[in-house]
Amino acid sequence: MISLSDKIANKSAVIGIIGMGYVGLPLALAYTEAGFKVIGIDIQQKRADLVNRGSSFITGISDKELGKTVKAGRLRATTDQSKIKDVDVILICVPTPLTKTRDPDLSYVISEAKQIAKYMRPGQLVVLESTTYPGTTSQVLLPILLESGYKPDRDFYLAYSPEKVDPGNNKYGIRNTPKLVGGITAKSTAIVELLYSQVADKVVPVASPEVAEMTKIFENVFRSVNIALVNELAQLCERFHVSVWDVIDAAATKPFGFMPFYPGPGIGGHCIPLDPYYLANKARELDFHTRFIQLAAEINEDMPYYVATRIMEELSQQGKSLKGARVLVLGAAYKKDVNDARESQSVKLMQILASRGADVHYNDPLLPVIKFMGGEITSVDLGNKNIASFDCLIIATAHSSYNFKQIARHSKLLFDTRGVTREIKSRNIVRLGE
Repeated sequence: MISLSDKIANKSAVIGIIGMGYVGLPLALAYTEAGFKVIGIDIQQKRADLVNRGSSFITGISDKELGKTVKAGRLRATTDQSKIKDVDVILICVPTPLTKTRDPDLSYVISEAKQIAKYMRPGQLVVLESTTYPGTTSQVLLPILLESGYKPDRDFYLAYSPEKVDPGNNKYGIRNTPKLVGGITAKSTAIVELLYSQVADKVVPVASPEVAEMTKIFENVFRSVNIALVNELAQLCERFHVSVWDVIDAAATKPFGFMPFYPGPGIGGHCIPLDPYYLANKARELDFHTRFIQLAAEINEDMPYYVATRIMEELSQQGKSLKGARVLVLGAAYKKDVNDARESQSVKLMQILASRGADVHYNDPLLPVIKFMGGEITSVDLGNKNIASFDCLIIATAHSSYNFKQIARHSKLLFDTRGVTREIKSRNIVRLGE
């Protein structure tokens, strides 16, 4: 019988990807482009249908690109979990959210692990890509897979390889971003290294799944802590009447020992707002408290409230109350040039403003409809007359498509949380951190 390593090397291995979202779909395209056949498995029938029609729902993947792959028969999606038995490699790319009490929610990982254990066959490789706390692969995933009666190395291989997707980043993708891999055994590590070398220029094997899991958490916590630092600095700079944007630019001229981070109305997305809590929760089980990391998370979470208060103050100086004021938030996505509103700081800011009595609307060219306050609202147009009808516009997510000069020209008050209007001279502009 041909080995799994040989199947990967000659590209006859069938790749199964569980979760056709922002991680799974780009990964599926990367493997089809490398010459592999891919089966995508998702619990949402609507998403599977979109994939099979070649209709992309992710920024950076065009309908043409997806449709070409589907038409060639290299990619198909299904909700049928039994298809797990038809693949040679199983990549788990499911969400790892938080509960309402901000505890790790591994229900998607556990559910899929049970499906894999039900349908797996000898000779398969299972890889977890979802961001999680150290020990998940070995202490949560492995015991469930063992319920199948199969044994590691003899019957299957298991590893962790953290996703490195950065939506909206046109410079770094799957091919040129180093990929970390850590197997539960040396053999598992060798096979998963071979697998990812088919789509990534550089694959970095590490000592264990725990090292890979902790590295992913550390990368995101590093960003969380530094963003919190500059968010706090922005508030201090306002009291000194010094521009935090000027300070950052000046500090960035130092060729060593400094890395620029920028303030904003909070942090969003699936990783950075959540990962500190994954680490803190697991640390408490070891009687260790991540005080510094949790403080950073609290500072970042407070930023939408701080911005809302600043807007209330600016309106007050113009003789207007926030209650009843017509407010337009620019950008509902969690980051620039993506169509993803998960954990969006913009949406949170909208909710805070609405709870304080403001008449809140939004514009986002990439998100025509969003869920808001128990319902749905629609993006409004950015015509000059409409802009002028609002008491305040807020730049929350600075999409490249926005014409900030035009927006500033017709706004009564423009509050810039991203520092993108620094070259525009206008008395109606107020910037965070100045």
